[in-house]
Amino acid sequence: MVKVIVRCVLLLLPCLLCQPTAGQPFQLPTPNRAIFTPGAEEKYFAPTPGKTWTAGTFGCVRSDGHQLHEGIDILWTRRDKKGEPIDPVTAAAEGTVAYVNRKSSLSNYGNYIILRHRIDGLNLCTLYAHLASIQDGLNKGDKVRAGEALGVLGRSTNTKTRIAAERAHLHFEIALVASENYATWHESNLKGLRNDHGNWNGRNLLGLDPRAVLLRQRADGEKFSLPHYLQKQTELCRVLVKAADFPFARAHRALVSTNPAVEREGVAAHEIMLNFNGVPCQIIPRAPSEVKDYTAKVHLLTVNEAEQRAHGCRKFLTTKGGKWELTAEARQHLDLLFH
Repeated sequence: MVKVIVRCVLLLLPCLLCQPTAGQPFQLPTPNRAIFTPGAEEKYFAPTPGKTWTAGTFGCVRSDGHQLHEGIDILWTRRDKKGEPIDPVTAAAEGTVAYVNRKSSLSNYGNYIILRHRIDGLNLCTLYAHLASIQDGLNKGDKVRAGEALGVLGRSTNTKTRIAAERAHLHFEIALVASENYATWHESNLKGLRNDHGNWNGRNLLGLDPRAVLLRQRADGEKFSLPHYLQKQTELCRVLVKAADFPFARAHRALVSTNPAVEREGVAAHEIMLNFNGVPCQIIPRAPSEVKDYTAKVHLLTVNEAEQRAHGCRKFLTTKGGKWELTAEARQHLDLLFH
């Protein structure tokens, strides 16, 4: 009888280990654990040719700081006799398959999967790219458990320069969804620019730094809160948009602050704190009496000049006549958020 019980426990153990604990929404998507070892970054992040491991991290790390890298590139840990990676790629959190691309020629992400998650009141997705193969039978709408197999790490892409075997990696993203109506917005605002991926175009994914998220949740343990983490992000700027309806705010209520004036008068506008990647980290609804002196639809309220100098690769801000202004790119981004 004891042997039977022990055997049952051993069979269940892998499933128990893959379940996320309270305050720990994400787990590592590959067997590589070097991210948690100080000084072992070269074993975790895949650099671009001729660069250091930092080029495989998130943020303004490409083209000498002028180009955004939307996720992190996680190196392989095991290869077969031919030198090809064999690391399994697994779901970082429980969710639903939102998109599967098995035609690598359609994207520089090659073969990739997007999972959708609802975590702490936020509408999130995770993206797994450059896969050598995708799990058979995995299709849009399928439910997946945290730790469930999605495919095999690889180097698929449609770029002219192939990803070398020694640089094989998983491109991994954690992102908020900007709009549920991206495809129609794209058709109206980006005419002539192909959209092969519908609502799952990369422009619709507002990336967070996966490394920072994983390290923070590990440090905080059960106290980790994703909305709190976002609200503590470094501010790039604050904008005021005179619009009562804000679809992004409805989908991410955990980021919306209460305002007694709004409870009395209703909503006339929204004040939004953006980080350098355009993520609305704090949202404050504003009442008519609070915005009566603002005439234009969009106003730039404040700018963190130090953050702009350090992380300005999204090119949201510019100066004109010694004053800060929102660029056309920033206004287009805000328009998407309100679509």
